[in-house]
Order: sequence, then C-alpha cells, then structure tokens
Amino acid sequence: MKSDYTVFKFGGASVRNAAAIRQVARIVEPHKKERLVLIVSAMGKTTNALEKIVSLFLDGKEEYPLALHELRGYHEEVMRDLFQADHRIWAIVDREFNEIKSRMKHGSPKDQLYDQVVSRGEMVSSYIVAEFLATAGFPIAWIDATQYVRTDDTFREGKVNWDETEERILQLKPTLENQLILTQGFIGGNPDNQTTTLGREGSDFSAAIFGSCLNAASVTIWKDVPGVMNADPKRIKGAISFQELPFREAAEMAYYGASVIHPKTIKPLANRNIPLWVKSFDNPNLPGTIIHEAKVKRLPPLIVFKENQCLISCGVTDYSFINEMQLSTIFHALSELNLKINVMQNSAITFSFCVDFREDKVLLLIDKLAQQFEVLYNTGLTLITVKNYDEKTYEEYSNLPGIVLEQASRSTLQVLTQR
Repeated sequence: MKSDYTVFKFGGASVRNAAAIRQVARIVEPHKKERLVLIVSAMGKTTNALEKIVSLFLDGKEEYPLALHELRGYHEEVMRDLFQADHRIWAIVDREFNEIKSRMKHGSPKDQLYDQVVSRGEMVSSYIVAEFLATAGFPIAWIDATQYVRTDDTFREGKVNWDETEERILQLKPTLENQLILTQGFIGGNPDNQTTTLGREGSDFSAAIFGSCLNAASVTIWKDVPGVMNADPKRIKGAISFQELPFREAAEMAYYGASVIHPKTIKPLANRNIPLWVKSFDNPNLPGTIIHEAKVKRLPPLIVFKENQCLISCGVTDYSFINEMQLSTIFHALSELNLKINVMQNSAITFSFCVDFREDKVLLLIDKLAQQFEVLYNTGLTLITVKNYDEKTYEEYSNLPGIVLEQASRSTLQVLTQR
C-alpha cells in the first residue's frame, strides 16, 4: 500500500543562483503542509569546480587555492542576494569551506579525497536552500544524508546498504508529520562514517533511495527541460517530450547515457511501483513525463550522445581464437577497476569494447590487459545510441563520417565516432 510521502529533487541548474532558489520556494509552496522530502544537488557547476580543485591539488599545482576562493565567491554572491549580512548562513558556509581546506591537508588516497572534498558542494547548497526556506516561513528540517544513506567503502561509487539505509530513513517518519525534510543528493556514509559519493550525477539516485525506502506515492525530478525528451534539444532540433514511458524503456535510456535520468534511479522505484515524474523547473504547469509500469506503443527513436569515450581492442598474441577464458580475464580486470562497458564487439581474434575515459583507471586497465593481449586504444570518441530506430535514423547515423565501430540489434543502433 502506497504512503502519502513524496520526494522532490532539484538539480544543480535548479539551485544555481538566487532566482532559481526563489523558484524552488514557489514550487514547494503548494506542498508545504505535505509529507515531503526535498533533495538538492550542488549549485550550478560546483561539482565540476570541486573536481578541478582536487585535480589541481593532486597535481601539485599552486592554482587550487585561487580556484577554491573563486568558488567560495560564487556562493557568497548568491547568499548576498538571499540573506542579511548577520544571518547564520555566513558562519555555516565559512565552516564548510574551511572543511574543504582541512580535508585536502589529510593526504588521503585519491578517490577517498575526491569524495571528502567534492561532497561539500551538496552540503553547502543544502544549507543555503534550507536556510532560505526557513527564513521564508517553511517548516524545514535539515538532515545529513550521510547518516541515512549508508554505503560500503567504495569511494566515488558507493554501494548502498539497503537494509541499514531503509531502517534509518524510516526513522524520519515522525519528523515528516509536521516538517519538510531537506537533504543532499549524491552522497552517503560508509561504516567508518566517512562520506562516499554515489557516482557522478547521483542525486537522482538519492531521490529514488528515499522514495523507495519510504514507499513514496511518487518521486519528482525538476529539470531545465519540459520532460524526458527523445534527444538533447541542444543537439537536435525538433526533439520531443514523452508524455509517459515504461520503467523498462527509461532504464534502457539511462543505461545508454541519457543524462536526464541517472542509470541507478529506475530499479528501486520500479521494484516498488513508485511513479517517477520528470517536470519542468521553469514552467511547473507543464505536464512533464511520467515513468511508470505501462505499455506504450510506437515510441519515437531515442538518440543519446555519450562523449569522452575510449575504444579498447584486445587481440590474442598467438593466433588462437578469443575464448571464454580470455573474456573472463578481460571482464575481471574491468570489474576490479569498477569500469562499465558501454558497447562491445568481438571477432575471431579480437575483443573490442568502449568505456568512459576515466584516464587513471583506463590506463591501469590497459597495463593489466597488455600482460596477456596486444592492446590498442582510441580516445576522444563519441558513442551515439539510437534506440527504436526507424529507416530514416538508421540511414542518418550509420552513414556518419569517422565511424570506428558500429553495432545494430533489432531495436538499437550504436555507432562510435571520431566526431
């Protein structure tokens, strides 16, 4: 039986400046007396900025303090528009940026340091939004997501401990009787109470975690698009919004890289038959897209672009055929480094596959595989997936210049290009 709890998630674009945060308040206003959990991402491009700061620090570059100062200035500019000079938010944000400096002095391993630093973007954003809503008269309870979303110690891709997470989230029910809860996306906490992140763009997944554990009536993701679209409107003119999508179709879209939904979002909601809404942040009155258990006939072609791809080809060195033992070696190496294959293809003596180019991990992978195979690789590629292709889209995308790999099934065409 469904509860009357609901979850709203606001991404970085939805909290990028003072005007956007005021729009959050307008969207939440009609729901302020409901049992509602609000999840926010880091503001604007803060996650990218923090990633750059970590990279500069690890590379020994002297520019990282300046980059951190500029990021702090960006947040302070938003705060000046929203708060009085004596509001307590100034001390809170000051503490958070000092925490970033402190974390960078600890000398943690790379992925662990990444999570401790990059996660602060969500913390700062959630404090600012919560304090603004409280000042505007909303009944807000701020909570630390790391104490509720519990994971293992896989930094940068924390695996959720669902039993512990659900037990903790259910403890929030009494609070939701008379307050809205506001918390962070993207982050969790491991058994040592260190912060972990759930994978890039993981705030959608956080919304699904809270929604699933509360057996919510619905989860809504507020985006800068009118709903789930069949292509990126910035790339393809005439992209259209779906009115509804089956869970299975949405899961495949996310797997192939459609940025509107994080790949891990669908499963926990589908398992409990909780509808997921994707709605327009700028125009909340638009109907948006509902993702639920449904059958929808004749879906239009879905076109997904995934950039920064690396094609790796492993060839046998003794002219034997690629066999199950050799495939096992390749997949084991991928699993050890937590790398996911986006498309794969084999011939008699070569196995080729495409992964996101996370340079440090991919170069480690190539070194491992080179001990047994002749390894060739190409970077700077774009993977284009056309799901539910028709004759027109098949002709268009299978004839693009610079294709280095092409694969088609009954319903899906994938091409890897140098464009």
